[in-house]
Amino acid sequence: MLVVLSAGIAPGLALLSYFYLRDEYDAEPFALVFKTFIYGVLITFPIMFLQYVLKVEGVFTSNWFNAYISSGLLEEFFKWFILMVAIFQHYHFNDPYDGIIYGASVSLGFATVENILFLLANGVEYAFGRALMPVSSHALFGVMMGYYLGKAKFSIRDQRHKWLLISILVPLTLHGTYNYIFLSEKNWIYYMIPFMLFLWWIGLKKVKHAHRLTASKYSPAELKKEIL
Repeated sequence: MLVVLSAGIAPGLALLSYFYLRDEYDAEPFALVFKTFIYGVLITFPIMFLQYVLKVEGVFTSNWFNAYISSGLLEEFFKWFILMVAIFQHYHFNDPYDGIIYGASVSLGFATVENILFLLANGVEYAFGRALMPVSSHALFGVMMGYYLGKAKFSIRDQRHKWLLISILVPLTLHGTYNYIFLSEKNWIYYMIPFMLFLWWIGLKKVKHAHRLTASKYSPAELKKEIL
């Protein structure tokens, strides 16, 4: 049991530490980051209950609806809702990179519980594969969500609604595509490897750009570079 719990928790905490430690300016309070992680843990259970009801009632019978609605929409909307209610207006969310930390935190809270439950049901031998794909993909969905929430918070008011919409649509689309590959393709691994590489590439690209946006708050030279 202890081995399963350790294997289930370790990838989420490792990824969260990675994104947290990359914050070079005005590090976020650990207590608030951990609280956001716990919010992600707590929303796992209502999401899984709703998914169970939808499955039992046969509401969605096609792979597309299961991937994009039952998984993508439900899971990403709950994460987005938590960030909007608990974090978006918080005074500690005071630079663009902070969105990435909180987005990754709530996503990894969810992914950690999901990972533990899967390993309890199927065995710890799946831990490595789960860390590489489901846990890291959730982290990257959170990175994308947090990046665009950061854009929304620190953009002019006229553009805020646009970025808020993008902050839910992009992770929803990526999450749905991830699940659709699993559900629809017999040789899913041949599609999943390039998709995961793409996901890491675009996620790290957003991390780098969020750093530049944050640096522009503290450095006039970076601000000038960003404008140009």
